Amino acid sequence: MTEDIEALRDEIVHEPDQSFVESANITAFMDEYDIDDYDELIERTTGDIEWFWDELPEYLGIEFYEEYDTVRDDTDGPQFSEWYPGGELNVAHNTVDRHGAIDSETRNKLACIWEGEDGEVRELTYHELRRQSNQVANYLESVGIGTGDTVGLYMPMVPEVISILYGCFKAGAIAVPIFSGFGVDATATRIDDSACSVLFTGDGFYRRGSEVTLKDAADEAIAEVGHVEHTVVYDRLGASEDGTELQVPWNDGRDEWWSDAVESRSDEYETKSLSTDQECMLLYSSGTTGKPKGIVHTHAGAQIQPAKEVYFGFDLKPADRFFWVSDIGWMMGPWSLIGTHTFGGTAVMYEGAPDYPEPDRFWKLIDRHGVTQFGISPTAIRALRKQGDEWVEGHDLSSLRLLGSTGEPWDPESWLWFYEHVGGGETPIINISGGTEIVGCFLMPMPTQPLKPCTLGGPGLGMNIDIVDETGESIKEDNERGYLVARDSNPAMTKSLWGGDERYLHEYWSTFEDPPMWNHGDWAQKDAEGFWFLHGRADDALNVAGRKVGPAEVEGAAMEHDDVNQAAAVGVPDETTGTAVVLYVIVEEGAEETEALREAIRELIGEEQGKPFRPREVLFVDEFPKTQSGKIIRRAVEATYTGEDLGDLSSIENPGALEEIEKAR
Repeated sequence: MTEDIEALRDEIVHEPDQSFVESANITAFMDEYDIDDYDELIERTTGDIEWFWDELPEYLGIEFYEEYDTVRDDTDGPQFSEWYPGGELNVAHNTVDRHGAIDSETRNKLACIWEGEDGEVRELTYHELRRQSNQVANYLESVGIGTGDTVGLYMPMVPEVISILYGCFKAGAIAVPIFSGFGVDATATRIDDSACSVLFTGDGFYRRGSEVTLKDAADEAIAEVGHVEHTVVYDRLGASEDGTELQVPWNDGRDEWWSDAVESRSDEYETKSLSTDQECMLLYSSGTTGKPKGIVHTHAGAQIQPAKEVYFGFDLKPADRFFWVSDIGWMMGPWSLIGTHTFGGTAVMYEGAPDYPEPDRFWKLIDRHGVTQFGISPTAIRALRKQGDEWVEGHDLSSLRLLGSTGEPWDPESWLWFYEHVGGGETPIINISGGTEIVGCFLMPMPTQPLKPCTLGGPGLGMNIDIVDETGESIKEDNERGYLVARDSNPAMTKSLWGGDERYLHEYWSTFEDPPMWNHGDWAQKDAEGFWFLHGRADDALNVAGRKVGPAEVEGAAMEHDDVNQAAAVGVPDETTGTAVVLYVIVEEGAEETEALREAIRELIGEEQGKPFRPREVLFVDEFPKTQSGKIIRRAVEATYTGEDLGDLSSIENPGALEEIEKAR
């Protein structure tokens, strides 16, 4: 990197306001337990794991039906820790029932504000959410669903997904959220693996002003694998209305409209008291090869981890309105709902594209609804930044108290743009990293910390993590890049994988076995001042002639050129250096794809990253394969270039982009 870019990353740019620090939830916690500063906070909560996780439920007001016997049973090692054994609880009780009860002061408080792409706005109170989730639970029992049975959610992003999720929890069923943007094969894979007999879906949804049908894809997926005996169809596009021109495929013996199946049911239901280790969600995470991994989460883990992070990391207050850009099919969807609703907060949901009909759609939404916490991916911010500052100007974003991000490493310029133009140069960016496997974060700044651009602060509360080299030796204090590992378990760590323990142990515990450590697959570094950074997935790192750099750093350098809109860097085999960099570029509208531009990009990267990282090739494309959350799927780009097996492609929102990569110019 050039000196100016390096200096940008190393400079502390955010110092929290003293009044904010004094009123923060984490400050109250530290005062309660006589913790003097951040270093002591991390030492106490990660060094004495059982003390922290024992104190936390009571401190956060999480209610158990039956108290647990002990905090943790580690008889079978950290790989198979039992948390809160002997206890009973239900996520739905803590998120819905107690807030929506008829005698609750919060029964008429908004649980959700929803905005559709077409401008429609709906509001759902806790009382209404409780009644509707009870109806879902009653429907599930009427078709034979009991504790431990799986239920699929292949739904448009409408408020009813919350009722379905919590209704599953109430009845003891395992919710299986499936991204609404998945095609037939990806959906079929998840239905087949989870063996769900009930599937909630919709006639469709809106995207960029067009109607996108969903029921036909659901039907094709069911036809491929079977299993599904009952399909409940939510009417988003009006397909059930008389005189509609929209036709959806229909199986009279299997399909019911939401209004008939759910809304006709009793709105009274007694939520089940369940063992702390009872499964509540099956979330799928794509692997580089083989079928997607079914990540198994329990009521205890899925309850306490999101609650901890939203309350402390995002400083949730009673009047806050929490908006994270995510589909229910991705971990951040359930995470944000459970975390917000545990404390009776208001979740904001949006259906549609982030820049439709114009690039200021999110800024209008924040202004209109008074959003206080706003989370989004770095890739999405890069795209919005490229649209120009004028789209942010003129919107009142003063309601924002905290910004959030996750999914991939930042470049300093985009982080600063987010901080200055969206956050007004005062709002901290809580940049978090963890994963579907822990329905939460390994790394998370506290909002009372100073911040450098792109930093993730440090370990999350109660998360005993480290940075190690290939031998498993800690290099955290050497300020070197290494593998991010967990040295201990936590309540939200996946119970195992749906396919069995063998794959689970291989995926996460086989790299470092003595002592056993969870290998998360991220490439991390702690700097001399104690700030932690991620440099991408360890298997994405570009190792050129023995020197490693994260692809995000190469891409960030390329995007400094005025004609570059987006970039994706991958490593490919090279006879001389072992690995060479190949860079794919999307140019700005109106820019010409010339040889001069290729060379200018190569020179810019060479100046900032060093000559070994100058791309061997610069190729122009119109689109990158991405997840719904906006992350570029680099392994798919790399495999397309090298001609290798693409592996699991189910997370790609736009599979047609692979053809663009093949036809790169």
